[in-house]
Amino acid sequence: MPNPLSGYLIVAALIFAIGLAGALTRRNAIMVLIGIELMLNAANLNLIAFWRYGPHPELLTGMMFAIFSIAVAAAEAAVGLGLVISIYRHAKTSDVEQMNRMKG
Repeated sequence: MPNPLSGYLIVAALIFAIGLAGALTRRNAIMVLIGIELMLNAANLNLIAFWRYGPHPELLTGMMFAIFSIAVAAAEAAVGLGLVISIYRHAKTSDVEQMNRMKG
């Protein structure tokens, strides 16, 4: 019987691969942000899995890292969506290939 940790790692790798593919292949800025969020969720799954199956699961260190990572991801999503809305109001598009100007 395989180690239960390997199942979590396989699922996290699949989620990360889906997020990476979504972030690299999509042209819509919102979909790119969703891909980045999927990659952060895969990292959180790894943190929790290694904490749970580690030598000292009673210390809650993995849980604290995951909570900190979720807070950072929420801040990243808020700032990213704010930027996307601002750029959409200015350029009238959410296509990342057409957002090539940095001047206002």
